[in-house]
Amino acid sequence: MFTPEQLTESMPFAVAAGVAITAASPEEVRATLPFHADRCTLGGVLHGGALITLADSAGAVCAFLNLPDGAKGTSTLETKTNLFRAARADVEAISRPVHIGSSTIVVQTDLHADGKHISRTTQTQMVLR
Repeated sequence: MFTPEQLTESMPFAVAAGVAITAASPEEVRATLPFHADRCTLGGVLHGGALITLADSAGAVCAFLNLPDGAKGTSTLETKTNLFRAARADVEAISRPVHIGSSTIVVQTDLHADGKHISRTTQTQMVLR
């Protein structure tokens, strides 16, 4: 099994963006993105791309941890994100599998900041053999 640190380090872009996996199991992955001015857009709120990077990273790890036997990895087929509100604080992602199949894995990731629901991302990942 991989540690959260190893999973984080396996994603160089996520590391560069400031994402850290904090807990990881096939049932649930948690990750964080600290608030920082370098990740903001107008008005001092976290950029949507930063939020989506957090959700995508947590979702990818969740899909990876649910790969069926013999699979080599996944590739994103579709990502859908609904952004509900701006974030001006550290953000936590919680990613859970919705469907684990032999050819696709669907993962849902919710982002929260300051106790508020920031966004929901649903990803469909193709299983690579």
